[in-house]
Amino acid sequence: MFDGAIQDLIDELSLLPGVGPKSAQRIAFHLLEADAEDINRLTSALNAVKTKVTHCEICGNLAEAQLCSICQDERRDRTVICVVEQAQDIQAIERTHAYRGLYHVLGGAIDPMRGIGPDQLRIRGLLSRLTDGSVTEVVIATDPNIEGEATATYLARMLESVSVPASRLALGLPVGGDLEYADEVTLGRAFEGRRRV
Repeated sequence: MFDGAIQDLIDELSLLPGVGPKSAQRIAFHLLEADAEDINRLTSALNAVKTKVTHCEICGNLAEAQLCSICQDERRDRTVICVVEQAQDIQAIERTHAYRGLYHVLGGAIDPMRGIGPDQLRIRGLLSRLTDGSVTEVVIATDPNIEGEATATYLARMLESVSVPASRLALGLPVGGDLEYADEVTLGRAFEGRRRV
């Protein structure tokens, strides 16, 4: 344990996701050795994120204006909306260059253990985007875990009630994976999602 400002910095850094006590300590000592201008750039970047970045009024993605760059892009396919849990999921999908539609960020997944139900998510906003009839498919891209599956099931039922077809991202074995290391759920999903060749 250190005293004063150093320990305070270590404590704050260790609150960041994926940063444990040892990593927090290494980062704190790195920052202590850094030039003042490096620290000023870091401080400016942190302040800018808190003051400039907001959520897109349409989809909930991160943006520095009322609309994100994806919602502003007229070249996107406006008949398909991909529903994700968090804004960072959009970046993972965009890196594939396999999807050119719009997005909708829920802001999480249904998780009764943490007190998160459908009303805490941006589901009403999604349903309001479907009222004009221009959307012909909603792709549900929630995480393949218990909460993501519960959210996907709930969304599929909601979409049936407004007559918008829903699809779910395929789940199964990763490319380059070995069968012997696959867990039962992943292998079972791979069998359920098999297709003819």
